[in-house]
Amino acid sequence: MQLKKFFSVVAAIGVAVTLAQAEEIKLSKEEMAKANKIYFDRCAGCHGMLRKGALGPWIRPEHHKGKKGEVPGTKELGTKALVDIIYNGTPGGMPGWGKSGELTKEEVELMAKYVQLPPVAPPEKSLSDMKKSWKVLVPVSKRPKKPETKRDWQNYFGVVLRDVGKIAIIDGVTKEVVSVVPSGFATHILRMSKSGRYMYAIGRDGKAEVIDLWMKKPQVVAEIRVCNDARSIDTSKYKGYEDKYAVVGCYWPPSIVTLKGDTLEPIQIVSTASYTYDTGEFTREARVASIVANHHKPEWVINIKETGQVWLYNYEDPRNPTIHMLMAERYLHDGGWDLSKRYFLVAANARNKIVAVDTEKGKIAAIIPTGGVKPHPGRGANINHPKYGPIWCTGHIGSNDIVCIGTDPKNHPKYAWKVVADIKLPGEGGGNLFIKTHPKCKYIFADRPVNPNRKLQTQFYVIDKKSLKVVKTVPIPKEYLKPAKTKDGKEVKARGPVHFEFNKDGTEVWTSIWGNKLEPTPILVYDANTLKLKKVIKDPRIITPTGKFNVYNTMNDIY
Repeated sequence: MQLKKFFSVVAAIGVAVTLAQAEEIKLSKEEMAKANKIYFDRCAGCHGMLRKGALGPWIRPEHHKGKKGEVPGTKELGTKALVDIIYNGTPGGMPGWGKSGELTKEEVELMAKYVQLPPVAPPEKSLSDMKKSWKVLVPVSKRPKKPETKRDWQNYFGVVLRDVGKIAIIDGVTKEVVSVVPSGFATHILRMSKSGRYMYAIGRDGKAEVIDLWMKKPQVVAEIRVCNDARSIDTSKYKGYEDKYAVVGCYWPPSIVTLKGDTLEPIQIVSTASYTYDTGEFTREARVASIVANHHKPEWVINIKETGQVWLYNYEDPRNPTIHMLMAERYLHDGGWDLSKRYFLVAANARNKIVAVDTEKGKIAAIIPTGGVKPHPGRGANINHPKYGPIWCTGHIGSNDIVCIGTDPKNHPKYAWKVVADIKLPGEGGGNLFIKTHPKCKYIFADRPVNPNRKLQTQFYVIDKKSLKVVKTVPIPKEYLKPAKTKDGKEVKARGPVHFEFNKDGTEVWTSIWGNKLEPTPILVYDANTLKLKKVIKDPRIITPTGKFNVYNTMNDIY
């Protein structure tokens, strides 16, 4: 961002900033180790391992000349200003790490000093390195030949227990916790094999697991650490390749790793370091953002964040893959299918645009400005609207816009690839991370967990699919937002509701109370149409629940 814009953001959160005189920063070996871990856990996803920015801004010591002007170096800003920003957050979507209690004042000051030092070069990882971590915990020959449970396993929910590195498997009918299994740190997403039998998890530490849902008590049957930082995983779903392969997209080293679907044995690694689609600059940190399996061909749609390229990666011969590169926009992030499952829509959040990829013809169908700031759709929400036909909607981190885009150029060409609705969430600022709907529900649900306003953060928003207006805000009962206490007596508040998922038949919507590691927080189950709270799932093992993924909906791309 420009220096002027930076100051305006800082002023908006009540911070007085003057350019600091350069101070000598020195950290001990122990402090560096601690800061490295905090940065990896909390900061690298948005600012990049090399701190050159993506969803978040450039935070290196030196000045940077960006497209919109000079970006100040952290050294020039100084410790005091950086402490204020890290502690309080910003209206553009950066959490207030100190204000929320997730970092202590000492840790905030440590990070303010750390980002004024040159970034530490993260380690690389080879195929042989991966194999050292590869474990088949239950051989394929010893796994069930048919489901061992009488439960409706396709109505299981996989729930990410983010900060404790675990996955809870919950029965969508009885609401019982069927199993809790280990995972990588801060699991980002869960995906299902085509058959639904296998659930795949990918942690931010690059550790992948496959969980067998046919077991009476689901458990991890294979695991591997393919990289040091990752966000995406998916499987082969085209006819003839069902459940055969899995793929992980890595943040660092920036790469694509193909694995055997049932054992996670590594097959091939391909670097994604490349040249930006527009300026042709070489980018070492070209991270893989989101991956989906094409329904029309044996290929994955792989989105390369920093270069603004969409790769159509053919997996027919995984040792000798072919890649069709599409020049799109920056920085590519998350996205989902339209109703027809022909078009994949992905956010280019640095340019406030959505890229529509025609996966049948293998080309970019359109690039659409959203009008909002930093689109963040998750998978997005699909509606068959009475006026506009099929539309797909996204929220935004940096503004209060929920934007819907027409996706049917054949039958509704007048609205295709245009914004047909810009729904304003009440109150100032953004903070939305996820929206979700279901074909059998009349509403879209939106969260706002990273909005700095406590009231806006602790309620969710209900949008009518016909009128495309917010018709209700639902505050979370205060009894489920009780602050936890640290050992020294300090109170730490839960963020509030995050992420929505429907049960198999679309009659219920689940949301998590995003807490912290100090104590468990519940999952709230609402009637998807009356909006009444039906069930509160509490369990001492449910700690920092965030993403929830219903097996049936995920395997069938229903959202």
